[in-house]
Amino acid sequence: MRLVVCLAFVVSNLTHSASAQFTDPRTYTITAVGTNQLELGYTYVRGNASVDPSLIVPAARVTLNQGTVAYTRYFGLSHRLTWVEVSVPVAGLNGSIGGTRIQGSTTGAGDSSYSIAMLLKGGPALDATQLERFEAVTAVGVSCTVTAPTGSYDPNALLNLGSDRWSFKPELGLSYPFGADRRWEFDAHANAYFYTHNLSYHGRETLRQGPLPGIEGHISYTLLDSLWASLDTRYSARAATSVDGIDQNNAQRNFILGSELNLALSAHHSVVLEIARALVHRNGPALTGFSVRYDFTWDNHRK
Repeated sequence: MRLVVCLAFVVSNLTHSASAQFTDPRTYTITAVGTNQLELGYTYVRGNASVDPSLIVPAARVTLNQGTVAYTRYFGLSHRLTWVEVSVPVAGLNGSIGGTRIQGSTTGAGDSSYSIAMLLKGGPALDATQLERFEAVTAVGVSCTVTAPTGSYDPNALLNLGSDRWSFKPELGLSYPFGADRRWEFDAHANAYFYTHNLSYHGRETLRQGPLPGIEGHISYTLLDSLWASLDTRYSARAATSVDGIDQNNAQRNFILGSELNLALSAHHSVVLEIARALVHRNGPALTGFSVRYDFTWDNHRK
């Protein structure tokens, strides 16, 4: 039974890592109000982690293939740039523990997420014409992302794409452009995940998980007017779980290194490539993954 609990915990972290491990660099930079963006993404993640340091068992092996559709809308609120985003994933997941008969697979919808964000400093609500005359400055923003339990979930199954619980991620973000022509940009994010209880974990058990605070650092450089690249880092810790009040002794400590390449094909079309690898993964998956995303951007005046 404890092996099943451990594998499910690795799967939960793996799907979480695929969907929202990093906040994108340059998230908290100014954009014209009235802008809309449709995102179509594919993510592949492979995890190979020790499932529980208190048990001598082979490693868990979990593979995730995930497609995501997201929509973002930028507008003005109290004269500040504000945006909302909705994201819905569909995925296929396979997992096993080597040396045992514990294995499984599933395909279906994942948990949807909903975000709202605002620039508190350095981000007035400007239209496209006004934005052309605006010089980028240090920006500070806040956001909150809510993940809803809309994904497929079977309390009697080994693997699930849904978590059957809500999560909330408040965040404070800073964006600092610098260097010649402001081609360099430094981003810092502080955030934390908070989870409600899963009251139907493996049928009738109750799964509780503590908060998972994290900090991120991103440094990016504009290589061409249509191309920029970044180096991304994230450190997170804590988030231990308990099942029916029994502490699982699985507090996390994770450090992930990644990179992003953003290429604008035209004023309305762009492609984003991302890679990530966990360099430190105590009680978390030793994930390695990549994603490719197509963005289509338009404004209210597009004909």
